[in-house]
Amino acid sequence: MSVLLNCQLISKSFSSKSLFSGVTFGVFEGDRLGLIGANGSGKSTLLKILAGIDEADEGEVSRRRHLKVAYIPQSDDFDRNDSIFAAAKRYVEASSIHVDDADVNISRSLSKVGFENMDLLVSALSGGWRKRLAIAGAIALEPDILMLDEPTNHLDIEGVLWLERLLKNSSFAWVLISHDRYFLENTVTKVAELNHIYKDGLLLCEGPYSDFIQKRNELRKEQASYAESLANKVRREVEWLKRGPKARTTKAKSRVDGAQSLMEELSDVRGRLKTSSANIDFSGSERKTKKLITAKDICIKLGGKPLIKNLNLVLSPGIRLGLLGANGSGKSTLLKLLIKEIDPDQGSITHADKLKYVYFEQSRSSLDQSLTLKQALSELGDSVIYRGRSIHVASWAKRFQFRPEQLDTLVEKLSGGEQARVVIARLMLQEADVLLLDEPTNDLDIPTLEVLEESLEEFPGAVVLVSHDRFMLDRVSNVYVGLDGIGTSQVYADFDQWQKSLKNSGAKKKASDKTKPNSNIKKKAKLTYKDQRELDMMEDNILQAESDLASAQAKVDDPSIATNTTDLVKATQELESAQTKVDALYARWAELEAKTD
Repeated sequence: MSVLLNCQLISKSFSSKSLFSGVTFGVFEGDRLGLIGANGSGKSTLLKILAGIDEADEGEVSRRRHLKVAYIPQSDDFDRNDSIFAAAKRYVEASSIHVDDADVNISRSLSKVGFENMDLLVSALSGGWRKRLAIAGAIALEPDILMLDEPTNHLDIEGVLWLERLLKNSSFAWVLISHDRYFLENTVTKVAELNHIYKDGLLLCEGPYSDFIQKRNELRKEQASYAESLANKVRREVEWLKRGPKARTTKAKSRVDGAQSLMEELSDVRGRLKTSSANIDFSGSERKTKKLITAKDICIKLGGKPLIKNLNLVLSPGIRLGLLGANGSGKSTLLKLLIKEIDPDQGSITHADKLKYVYFEQSRSSLDQSLTLKQALSELGDSVIYRGRSIHVASWAKRFQFRPEQLDTLVEKLSGGEQARVVIARLMLQEADVLLLDEPTNDLDIPTLEVLEESLEEFPGAVVLVSHDRFMLDRVSNVYVGLDGIGTSQVYADFDQWQKSLKNSGAKKKASDKTKPNSNIKKKAKLTYKDQRELDMMEDNILQAESDLASAQAKVDDPSIATNTTDLVKATQELESAQTKVDALYARWAELEAKTD
């Protein structure tokens, strides 16, 4: 496979802080590369450098001639008054990539990601559907390589699964930043971690995320073993130096210099072995009341239609409830019902006497962007009170990986992950019987997610969790409630049981249809009988074609034929043929859809 772009010893700093230094790696045709690292390690900056949006301070990035690169940032800047089609067209026109038949490409891409009414305004879209719109615009550019920064943010679980299928069946290479561990495991074939603990600032490993974790753990053990061996050598040399040798001979002087070099190397190795993560520990009240929150026969409507009906629920200490469902199915609404922020149309919510709860809201609207970090962390000025003990705000900030010089930084200048840590730091100061968390994983890095999961597992009260992060749901939740957005709710033992239920009952299709923007708008039929029949069968034909494409891809990836040139050529031809068929079906779908407008 030929190289698409190559980085040689690139470095980048902001002010006096070095993000990364001496990073070297390449991206090749067919690569599916996951880029990970702690918040602030420079992942987004590196992705922008790869995309040509930013420049490295040092080093060189070389790209193949006429390379087409598409980039999708964490947050979109679509004009909310544009139609879906117009927004995608603006995205394409703003790119330096020339696209033949741009309108056809855009229509095909929008259909491919699930849009039905392309005249709908962007303002009517949820965050997840705006993400799909950005992806459609990027695909319309027919890139050689696609760069995605946290693409699963704002997508519900169904959206994440859809994106997994899209990326696995893509014909282009891609590099993405993600903290979603299951998503990484299911999509990437290479993982690169930016981290100062590695000598070259980056560790690149072939294989899925689980292979990377194994290799990283092995490397860290080797580094720790080497540090111990080095420390023993340094101790021997220090003892020798304490005896006061005279560095008069060339041999003695060389040993003195060597001892100094060993000490410097040991200091460097130990410095790189140091890791840190946020110290998260929610304050539980240790309350033993059996019924903390009771929901009885809860019903609520949205636009005159039932969203939740006849829901009964009891939250007790030790219950860790995961809420499941597509965007718009009522998960966030249920959280607001449970804390009595809104009232049900029918039924009742009962709280235990003097109930204490902590609510992590998805929008983080309670976080005043005009405050400094110090003001946001501490209402008392220079200290906070945590579990009855006064802690200086600088020490409290350090607990959440903030540096002292950041205390005067405005909240609006902090990254998404940093703002999430501020919210968690504020909530930790409140003693609680119940934790209600609405998408707490957005923007958090993997080390922070792991600490958060441990804290939720150990919390003595009740937990209600809404998250698209399946790894966190699996680890934390001990019971699930699935919502379908049309009133039905059901209790499940685990995530897999919910997924199987969706497939068996057909609720998966209902939930998907409900979340498609304006999917119920009737189209004006302008098709012949033959065309209409073709359109009616198109979705099933595309599903079958994508299944054939996946099978063809599996053949190409099969190690058993890698050394058999004849079989490999045949499998590659079958893959190209399957991809051509899928593209042709999507193009035909867009053509038929256009006739109905």
